[in-house]
This record gives sequence, C-alpha cells and structure tokens, in this order.
Amino acid sequence: MYEILLRSHSGLRWIALLLLVSAIVKSALSLSSKKPYDSLDNKLSLFTLISFHTQFLIGLILYFISPLVQLAMESGMGVAMKDPVLRYWLVEHLSAMLMATILVTIGRIISKKANEDKQKFKSILIYFGLVLFILLFSIPWPFREALGRGWF
Repeated sequence: MYEILLRSHSGLRWIALLLLVSAIVKSALSLSSKKPYDSLDNKLSLFTLISFHTQFLIGLILYFISPLVQLAMESGMGVAMKDPVLRYWLVEHLSAMLMATILVTIGRIISKKANEDKQKFKSILIYFGLVLFILLFSIPWPFREALGRGWF
C-alpha cells in the first residue's frame, strides 16, 4: 500500500506541476494580450485546484504511514529537528505543501469572485506564481542530496 501511494504521489506531481505552469503561462499571455477570461481558463484553474487537493490528500496518508516520519516521531522532536532529512519529512515538506495547497485554493476563489477578467488573471498569476516558487524549493527532486526521490 505504501509503495503504491508513494509512486502515485510521485507521478501525480508532474500533472499538478504541468497544470500549475499551464495556468500561469495562459494567464500571463491572456493578461498581456487582453483576452477575456473564458471557460478554458476556468477549467485550467479548477483542474489545478483538484490536482493539488488530490496530491495533498495522498501525501497526508503517506505522512502517517511513512517509515521516515515514524522514525522521526520515535526519535523525538529534538533529535528529528537536528537531522535535516528527518526534519524535512516530518515538518518542512508537509508545511510547504499545505501552504501551496492553501494558496492554490485562495487564488482559485479570488479569481472566481473577481468581476474583471484582468483581476482574474492577476490573482491566478500572483497566487499560482507563489505556489510555483514554493514547489521548486519543496519537492524532493532527484538531485537534492539525501532528500531526493526518483523522477517518478
């Protein structure tokens, strides 16, 4: 079960990241060319929201069954916080992904409630852009020394 969830979570990150970048690029292009906010923009932000919530739920399940998190909890918070790998999996990754999911949700809500197309695109650019920044530093990329996971 753990392995299936871990592989799903790792693979689905690409879908979430692709949707996020697509929404940012489309919003930037539409804003600069003064195009109207259409159903594609709405669906893109909705699917981005859904992918982030799905990722977060899978990640939350993984958090409670992860051998690394269990090791960190058994070691005690003092020991875990001194070890960069245990601290990352116990606190940093979860906190960053929770923040990213909240920001995607806020960006989607604000863009839906905005009356002007320009404001809709701006809210997606700002909030989704912040999320992209958080993700680039919080995903356990394969090239991150002890934290890295595979590409998929």
